[in-house]
Amino acid sequence: MILRNRKKSRNLHFIWNFVPRQYSSLTKRNNYNKMKIKTLLFSLMAIVALSLNAQNNIAEEVAWVVGDEPIFKSDIEEQYQQALYERIAIDGNPYCIIPERMAVEKLFLHQAKLDTIEIPNSTVMQSVDSRINYLIASLGSKEKVEEYFRKPLSEIRENLIEVVRDQYTVQEVQRNLTKNVKATPADVRRYYNSIPQDSLPVIPQQVEVQIITINPTIPQEEIDNIKSRLREYTQMVVNGERDFSTLAILYSEDGSSTHGGEVGFRGRAELLPEYASAAFALNDTKKVSSIVETDAGFHIIQLIEKRGDRINTRHILLRPKVAQSDLDSAVIKLDSLRNDIIAAKNGLTFETAALYISQDKDSRNNNGVMLNEKTHSNLFEMADLPPEVGRLVATMQEGEVSAPFVMINPKTNRQQVAIVKLTKRHDTHRADFAEDYQVLKDMYENSKREEIITKWVEEKQKTTYVYIEEGWRNCEFKYNWLNTNMNNDR
Repeated sequence: MILRNRKKSRNLHFIWNFVPRQYSSLTKRNNYNKMKIKTLLFSLMAIVALSLNAQNNIAEEVAWVVGDEPIFKSDIEEQYQQALYERIAIDGNPYCIIPERMAVEKLFLHQAKLDTIEIPNSTVMQSVDSRINYLIASLGSKEKVEEYFRKPLSEIRENLIEVVRDQYTVQEVQRNLTKNVKATPADVRRYYNSIPQDSLPVIPQQVEVQIITINPTIPQEEIDNIKSRLREYTQMVVNGERDFSTLAILYSEDGSSTHGGEVGFRGRAELLPEYASAAFALNDTKKVSSIVETDAGFHIIQLIEKRGDRINTRHILLRPKVAQSDLDSAVIKLDSLRNDIIAAKNGLTFETAALYISQDKDSRNNNGVMLNEKTHSNLFEMADLPPEVGRLVATMQEGEVSAPFVMINPKTNRQQVAIVKLTKRHDTHRADFAEDYQVLKDMYENSKREEIITKWVEEKQKTTYVYIEEGWRNCEFKYNWLNTNMNNDR
């Protein structure tokens, strides 16, 4: 058994696949399933707790050594617990699969040193800040995060910086190795023909949908009322009558209200343009910005801290309300338009109506075709559609145009009126070359990337010292660790 003094616990998979959900209206996307977020949070908290509970300077058992990097038994246990918390299936013995996976990652990190790959601090910090912001938003405050994990926020941040940097480093090495992988239609055709019919992937039901929307005009009286309220809040803060954060908790209509309007450290690209311009212009933490209008509504902003090209602010958001009479008018207008489209009055088509009438920026100039932001295609699984659209489309026939309905714009969180047309329904089926070319192309390119990486690891093994402790060798490894000329001659 090898015992070494452990300087620092490292867990490369710690929050490896965690992508923070953007919880504030200030961010550019805000259309995620709340239950998935809650489940992810519990997994994240469990993983962080396991990783951060590891103590420095403790002698413990080493299971593997790759180059001069040890893999500690406790790290392997943490990986295993992470998989259990996230209910990730491990196809085989976890005490074989997990350390091998960690060993492969150490090979990539060593290669990154040889290639002098450096990940920009701004990239690392943006990811770290997003994770920290998500924790604060979910638990309610910095103090509650520290209380839960029994660590100061600075220590949590330090651990995350190392983990995220390693994550991006490994990805960059793999990207460099596989950057020339490109598939031609002939390649994809050969790949498709090589797969047994019963082994082709099953493509779930998908739909193509067109949409026309109208955003009812907000009455000027409503806008004036909102601005008046925001000016009152500003005066209260300036006069020292109320704290900005208290007013945000009481009155802000943004998700950040639960923690005093604080949105966490963000770069310009992560914020709505108008908000970013006003926020980065602030220099005094005691002052409040002028009223700022964005697609989300009207804001006042207070600076908390600037850190390089990142800024932390708090804000109060008020959203103007659409009058019911204006919604009713929009419904009547779209109902009349729908009847004209169905009757093809004066040759009117859905596509023409979308171009001249729809107020949906993303689809208006594309014949009204909705674009799936997740896949960047016009195909949607039902769960990926806005809920109001999905409920209608589920019962529609191809070519049918819906009656007008009120929906919440997922980007602005404002009410709008819409009609949709079900262009095409693709039933659940085995992948087809013509219909699912992009899926098959992605599969082919991924398989080629995997071949390149596998070959690279096999070559790298030949020139890297690897030692596996007794008790950790009786495994069916993916790679031949035990019979290399540099292995186990300790």
